[in-house]
Amino acid sequence: MNINHELLNYYIYKKLVNKKDKDQILAECERLNVSVRDYLLAKEYITEATELPAIGEYYDMPYVEIDMLDIDRSLFDLFSFSFMKKHKIIPVCFDNNGVLLVATGKPLNFNSLSALSTQFACKYDYVLVPPTQIDRYVDSVSAVISTSLALNDLNSGKIEGQLKEVQNSGESSVSKEDEVINNPAVRLVDSVIKEAIPYRASDIHIEPFEKVVKVRYRIDGDLQDRAEFPIEAYSAICARLKIMSGLNIAERRIPQDGRINMVIGGKEYDFRVSTLPTVFGEKFVIRILDKTTFHFTRQDLGFTESENQVVDKMLKRPHGIILLTGPTGCGKSTTLYSFLKEVNNPLVNIVTVEDPVEYTMHGVNQTQVNAKANLTFAVALRSILRQDPDVIMIGEIRDEETAEIAVRSAITGHIVFSTLHTNDAPGAILRLEDMGVEDYLVADALVGVIAQRLVKKLCPACKKRGRTNKREMEILGIDEPQTISRPNPDGCQFCNHTGYKGRTAIHEVMYMNEAMKVVVLKEKNLEVLRKLAIENGMTPLYDSCKNLVLQGVTSLQELMSLNIE
Repeated sequence: MNINHELLNYYIYKKLVNKKDKDQILAECERLNVSVRDYLLAKEYITEATELPAIGEYYDMPYVEIDMLDIDRSLFDLFSFSFMKKHKIIPVCFDNNGVLLVATGKPLNFNSLSALSTQFACKYDYVLVPPTQIDRYVDSVSAVISTSLALNDLNSGKIEGQLKEVQNSGESSVSKEDEVINNPAVRLVDSVIKEAIPYRASDIHIEPFEKVVKVRYRIDGDLQDRAEFPIEAYSAICARLKIMSGLNIAERRIPQDGRINMVIGGKEYDFRVSTLPTVFGEKFVIRILDKTTFHFTRQDLGFTESENQVVDKMLKRPHGIILLTGPTGCGKSTTLYSFLKEVNNPLVNIVTVEDPVEYTMHGVNQTQVNAKANLTFAVALRSILRQDPDVIMIGEIRDEETAEIAVRSAITGHIVFSTLHTNDAPGAILRLEDMGVEDYLVADALVGVIAQRLVKKLCPACKKRGRTNKREMEILGIDEPQTISRPNPDGCQFCNHTGYKGRTAIHEVMYMNEAMKVVVLKEKNLEVLRKLAIENGMTPLYDSCKNLVLQGVTSLQELMSLNIE
């Protein structure tokens, strides 16, 4: 029995593949001359997340997340970055017997494992990790080294002539830019941008002060210092950034907006660049957007099973408006995109109006507002209604006119998705009425409201578990001590010594049933609306976060920082 047959039988045994599909899969693999694993991944029978734990069991190889490994970076001198990315391997550490522990993402690629032994002769032991995590880790180490080298050049005073060279690179041919590619200012800007990707940063802040320029990344909602360099080099840095983002190099008195498109690690990214004149020079903020296909699901976004049942009811409604509420940066647009992905099919016409378009989706007609051309949300919406839409997504309801068109569109047979800035789900009803929408229109059009917040997740590698004390029990509203997790005050290398890594969303999902509609028409009291919504099954944001604390996902500090009860 060859490896294809044996591996496929194992996938069937692990219930990753249906037995009735076996003959067809083998025939297709033979016809296309590909391995069973490659075919199953391409046809999405399996994914990295479902397959790798099974593969580790098959080869008796431990499966771990790369964050759990204490990697000795000095071993990176043994292999080049390109070698590690090509063969999906990372040297981890030597044990007491001189055996090198290696993290591999390609346990079935014997050529890669053979190349490893020819590159460095010693005994090896292996652990299995997702190959995408290997790429991300190698990229992060490479970017850190590149940034450090460029910073060393800047800090050592190698800045003479930089501004002239960088400006010339923007005014001449590509070959001229190639001549200055090794300029410290050019290398620093490129590496700072590229380094932000593996750090999972959402924004890059480059801020001039009296003597230094600081670089900070916004990671998991918090700004973290990354680097600083002499203010004398800032003119060259500004010029490089403006050239890359298509801004006017000579204009320093007014704010400017631009964008940079780059391919990093095989993915296309859109960097939105904004400048602001300050006392010591122009400040740059760069928003990072991944332009590749949107891949989030509701499960990825933190919806619980009970919340998903209510959302399912909302999405099955033939018409009406579904609102996402919350502060700026809480992931409202991401959640809306996940809904669009679910309703997207060849039988419906989906049109969006966004500012800006954050993700491109196949099969969806996406329009970006343009204030200079007077293409506002309201203007675009009026045109969209003549485009025979079934589903409309409005990036944000900002004014009375947009609110009125959105609500009337929902009443006249369209599904409308949009966002509002309110503190909770019931508050969206009063906000619409404050905008001038009549209460009977709100009651008729509104299908449901989802309030959302983002909370930081405790680092799985260093979080501390312990029993609750009396004060913590009072905050959580429990009578008996329970085991919860707390952030490590010193953190670790995997969470950048913050104690947290990643974020998840919490929700309160309010479904508009008949009882709620009656209250909208008769009551104007937010507390009455909230009480009835809870009676109808809505879990408040505070309780959603409290559940995550009790599950060890987030901390009590995150619960208290929400400032909601």
